[in-house]
Amino acid sequence: MGMSEFYGSTDEGEAVATIHRALDLGITLLDTSDIYGPHTNEQLVGRAIEDRRDEVVLATKFGIVRDPNDPTVRGVNGRPEYVLAACDASLRRLAVDHIDLYYQHRVDPDVPIEETVGAMAELVDAGKVRFLGLSEASPETIRRAHAAHPISALQSEYSLWTRDPEDEVLPTLRELGIGLVAYSPLGRGFLTGQIKSPEDLAQDDFRRHNPRFQGENFRRNLELVERVKEIAADKDCTPGQLALAWVMAQGDDVVPIPGTKRRTYLEQNFAASELSLGAEDLAALDEAAPVGVAAGDRYPDMSSIGR
Repeated sequence: MGMSEFYGSTDEGEAVATIHRALDLGITLLDTSDIYGPHTNEQLVGRAIEDRRDEVVLATKFGIVRDPNDPTVRGVNGRPEYVLAACDASLRRLAVDHIDLYYQHRVDPDVPIEETVGAMAELVDAGKVRFLGLSEASPETIRRAHAAHPISALQSEYSLWTRDPEDEVLPTLRELGIGLVAYSPLGRGFLTGQIKSPEDLAQDDFRRHNPRFQGENFRRNLELVERVKEIAADKDCTPGQLALAWVMAQGDDVVPIPGTKRRTYLEQNFAASELSLGAEDLAALDEAAPVGVAAGDRYPDMSSIGR
């Protein structure tokens, strides 16, 4: 996502080089969406994997619709005809003949989930999609969707400062045999310890409008990061690596997808896969970052989350 917008300046050459470096390291899952850009991120990914398609588990999403005249205005569309058209458009932009994992980016409250998943199942039958996913869905919606067609993955925010899925969502996923793909596992960069002030963010960085990056919330969340940094120092790793290792330690069915625009940070993130956390480390992190520790909502408008 950050390679195309939202997180300040972009550099397409470095973005493609970062994707290639990821593949060289053995990172196989690439996650995009038709709204990133909008649309241009799928094109970028398509160009980057043009001659390496067989090395990639390619995931993209549909369902969030942005106003072409004002991209900040968004809606949700889960109508069956839209699902089919959105998939065809993504295939064209990605320049591939199939998508490995196709997510509904947000649940449409005005369309029964069975109808949306029914259309997604048609895409599987047509060979355009291999596996289906949801994003930010509630346990009840997950169950109904899974009954209509097997759901392989749920993508939701999950990290040391967003542990909400542990209450009801993760147990539901494990009961049904569905994996959790954890987006923002670094707390939108906050858990790296690199952001000391909101002024460290570019003027067009969307995090400036995120409640957790504002005012008193920012100060309180900085205290959490300081605790993580202390534990990371004892492990001789960066706070970001510790945060990623914590997510990976939650189970083989939990896969973090840290976003980065640069090879340097990609390689730092990759090194987290070699970091082993013992029971004492996990207990210390549980104490430092219990459920609900972060100050502020995850988004300015939470109305589309957890339907």
